[in-house]
Amino acid sequence: MVFSPYARALQQVNDVDTHDAEQHEHEHEHEHEHKHTLESIIVRATRTGVALSDEPVRVQVIVGEEIQEKAMMRPGNISMLVAETGGVRVQTTSPALGSANIRLQGLYGRYTQLLSDGLPLYGGQSASIGLLQIPPTDLASVEIIKGSASSLYGGSAMGGVINLISRRPTGDNEAELLVNLTSRDGQDLTAYAATQIDKGIGASITAGLHHQASVDLDKDGWIDLAGYERVTARPRLFIETDNGSSVYFTAGVMQESRRGGTLAGTTVGSVGSPDFGGFVQHQDSERVDAGVIAEGSLYDSVNWHSRASLMLQKHNKEFGNIFEDDRHESYLIESNLSGYSDRTRWVAGIAFQSERFDSEQFSQFNYRFDTPGIFGELEHEFSDIISGSISARLDEHSEYGSQLSPRVSVLYRPSNFNIRASYGRGFFAPTPFVEAIEAAGLSRLDSLNDIREEKATTASVDIAYAHNSFESSVTLFSSSVDGVTELLPLSTQNNDTFDRVRLVNNPGESRIYGSELLLRYKYEALKLTASYLYLDATESIAPTGSNQGTRQRIALTPEHSAGFVAMWEEHGKFRLGFEAYYTGKQRLDNNPFRDESKSYWHLGLLGEITKGRVSYFINFENLLNIRQTKEDSLVLPNRAADGQWTTDIWSRNDGFVVNGGIRVNFGH
Repeated sequence: MVFSPYARALQQVNDVDTHDAEQHEHEHEHEHEHKHTLESIIVRATRTGVALSDEPVRVQVIVGEEIQEKAMMRPGNISMLVAETGGVRVQTTSPALGSANIRLQGLYGRYTQLLSDGLPLYGGQSASIGLLQIPPTDLASVEIIKGSASSLYGGSAMGGVINLISRRPTGDNEAELLVNLTSRDGQDLTAYAATQIDKGIGASITAGLHHQASVDLDKDGWIDLAGYERVTARPRLFIETDNGSSVYFTAGVMQESRRGGTLAGTTVGSVGSPDFGGFVQHQDSERVDAGVIAEGSLYDSVNWHSRASLMLQKHNKEFGNIFEDDRHESYLIESNLSGYSDRTRWVAGIAFQSERFDSEQFSQFNYRFDTPGIFGELEHEFSDIISGSISARLDEHSEYGSQLSPRVSVLYRPSNFNIRASYGRGFFAPTPFVEAIEAAGLSRLDSLNDIREEKATTASVDIAYAHNSFESSVTLFSSSVDGVTELLPLSTQNNDTFDRVRLVNNPGESRIYGSELLLRYKYEALKLTASYLYLDATESIAPTGSNQGTRQRIALTPEHSAGFVAMWEEHGKFRLGFEAYYTGKQRLDNNPFRDESKSYWHLGLLGEITKGRVSYFINFENLLNIRQTKEDSLVLPNRAADGQWTTDIWSRNDGFVVNGGIRVNFGH
């Protein structure tokens, strides 16, 4: 087994057209060819650059057809692309602005590290709104590691990693244009172009224009679908030399204006009088980022690898009569050496990461986290069917001191089975931006005092089986998080009204136990996929009086969820798909209308016809017209202590939506 450097791995990933995950076969291949395909998929999120089938760490990979399908359903962002992966939940964090984050196996979204080609271009702690600002246009694949990956990427990856892998030029000029319209007055225009400039030099660029009108579906004066105008652009440059060295450059710009809250002339609430006034929630965002990756060989079996990135993001926010202007900065510099022999691969490196926040109006919450660290990883094949890996990272955090994050993984693969087991520990450096503060702003947050780091222990066992056209996998996992930061309401002097919140560490543990089941079957042009997720997620209640040691379910975490997808496809001719997703009941926090949500189904239907270089598509989302505001008002009778005017989103908020358009491919 040969270690593949970055550029070679990227090319191999782009050459493979696989549906998903570690065992999904190419549509026209038999079982032995399927195994060959798995050996061609190179995983880069684990740093050693080995084939997916040989990787002891469980990595789910979404490539090819799956990305094309989701791009037709939601061309403006990657939320749907990742949301319909087993064990992944996209949770709306701000009903007013529509922002969302990614929860892996029940863990909070702030623990998920979002990367682009291994670079934190969206920040160490990616803002919830950022997920909705990344188009899938130029993606070749997506790698997902669930469970603590702090041993690889530090404190920002305590819950896992989602690595977005870009497309690269194939040698021929190519371009793609996608136009999309929705029944909710939304429009998307995305474009991708790539070319081979010279021998060993390729370039690509992707750009997008996106619009969504503000929509009040239940006619109560509150915007249910936030309106926005967004423009994005990202050029990339790939350079490979004759001696095997490579350099990769990327840069990105994004500008967005997003509006929620009340419509003009409408009012909310009953604070002091039946007419409290309007409440506009508005956010302007600007982001500029850049990254570089360089690598090459020192000796026949020793390689060097360096990467660096920066991200600058500005926000201008309006929460009623409160204005917040802030700036986020993120920097990374990293270098490592790696080597391999017939049965052993290793990586050793150093890194420096810096996260900074500066607020003009609320400077008491400004922070600067500087974190130098060292890390290492060792993989070894003990036999043809048993291999293992161990990785560890030591970070010296400027605020939270020394943090050691280890992870151990084992792969056992007899016959048609692949059995993986992993155990890891990690940490997270808290900031003021828990989900509710991102949604409501800093104005009601009390000064931070005695906040400590959050720590997690995660473990999983994955058993996968494949035979001919049938594939299955079962995953058992557990997580425990100590010191979860949460908001505690504070009362005014008369102890009657709660209008402030304080960020505190929960004195107990959050515990998550669960299992995933995945089944796939392919018969000629028909592909069937079924999945099920069980979560037993509980947290400690702050010990006061008789509730000492009492536990409750973590809010907005369904115990049962399931999915089914049927896809009938003839390459280059047509595609017809049906999907059904079930979300079970969820415990709700601070909701005056109910303590527990209802369960619901989400049904969708997709159709595409391809004529030469042009594809025509139409997508029907939420066929049952599920909408939370059919059950209860989204708007609270009184403003919450943290400043929000809305309940949490436990269901869908858009109702039945139709979108459709065309995709045109140019070049070869």
